[in-house]
Amino acid sequence: MDPTTGTLRFATAGSVDDGKSTLVGRLLHDSKSVLSDQLAAVEAASLLRGQESPDLALLTDGLRAEREQGITIDVAYRYFATARRRFILADTPGHVQYTRNMVTGASTADLALVLVDARHGIVEQTRRHLAVAALLRIPQVTLVVNKMDLVGCSEQVFADITAAFAECATALGVPRVTAVPVSALDGDNVVRPSDRMDWYAGPTVLEHLETVPSGTDPRTQPARLPVQYVIRPKTAEHPDYRGYAGRISSGLLRVGDPVGVLPSGRTSVIEAIDTPQGPAQAAWAPQSVTVRLADDIDIARGDLLAPAAAAPPTTRRLRATVCHLTEQPLRAGRHLLLRHATRTVRAVVEEIGSRLDLQDLTERPGAERLEVNDIGRIVVRTAEPIALDGYAELRGTGSFLLIDPDDGSTLTAGMADAPHTATRAEGT
Repeated sequence: MDPTTGTLRFATAGSVDDGKSTLVGRLLHDSKSVLSDQLAAVEAASLLRGQESPDLALLTDGLRAEREQGITIDVAYRYFATARRRFILADTPGHVQYTRNMVTGASTADLALVLVDARHGIVEQTRRHLAVAALLRIPQVTLVVNKMDLVGCSEQVFADITAAFAECATALGVPRVTAVPVSALDGDNVVRPSDRMDWYAGPTVLEHLETVPSGTDPRTQPARLPVQYVIRPKTAEHPDYRGYAGRISSGLLRVGDPVGVLPSGRTSVIEAIDTPQGPAQAAWAPQSVTVRLADDIDIARGDLLAPAAAAPPTTRRLRATVCHLTEQPLRAGRHLLLRHATRTVRAVVEEIGSRLDLQDLTERPGAERLEVNDIGRIVVRTAEPIALDGYAELRGTGSFLLIDPDDGSTLTAGMADAPHTATRAEGT
């Protein structure tokens, strides 16, 4: 469970032409994480575009439309490893109309790399991406000031951008920021230290990625197991087997632990934990397991297993910060579906409280609706109780989706407030 050796999930973000894909391509290339046939394909594509040297951005710009336009319009996932750590990266789009794609790519990230063009400094899209990182409670935010070669590798330019970014981060509640000056095109401070910026004594981008904590130590969080499937084989070999399968979203489960079943509130004790490798005495996030209980309790998909002494409250009314993801505006009074972990219930939007103004990072009350890519505050009431944590405490069971009941499309991604005592009693 060492947090510095596990797989690190990180997302890149920034405005168009800030060099996200080039940075990722340079990272893959210089860390020797590119296969020879991949590099050959990039070299061939670069020659067709009239470029003398390989365009490393093409290692991540996988869609044909992206290659033709030289921009990223979808989330490109890449998996690579060094001698010290494994990585899963999501290269997210820069255009404002694709901010929703960043929400998708960064929703499970341990770290966000936010790129800024050294010539332009902090722009609105930088603030938007920083707001999304804060909204998603991404534990680590790293500022990468790119194209330093185009400003003479100026220490003062880097210091000014870092100060402006830190001011925005503080206003949004981002606890800490690490800043690295780079030239992704030339490779300065990406994998190798830069001779042209000898005033910078910090880590390279790769060194930083190899040493930051990944995720959260499951021993420090309460356990949550959303039930995905009830296993009852009823075979001659297992006539009475009844197991509750799912992926542990947080915390640590042990045989003998007393657990509660939510939203019913029934309690039991963990009798056994089955894993793909066989029986285990303990399991932790994000393992997929099957749990057997000492008592025969009516449990179905959508229920939640949690420690009896640290179970989340159940509620039918929740307040949340959301990012609206679709062209259909979100209005108060709309009936839809709410998906929380493995549970889906009918719901209605009671209120749209405010919309975040990304120019000055203030909340504007009285919003009539949320448009695509808007970030706002809403109140939702559900037809059935859900076992809800605050997103700030537990991302897995504090997040939810609002879904169109007609076609099943995802409308809005939500991050719930911790339910208050008064809220917990409503409808539960």
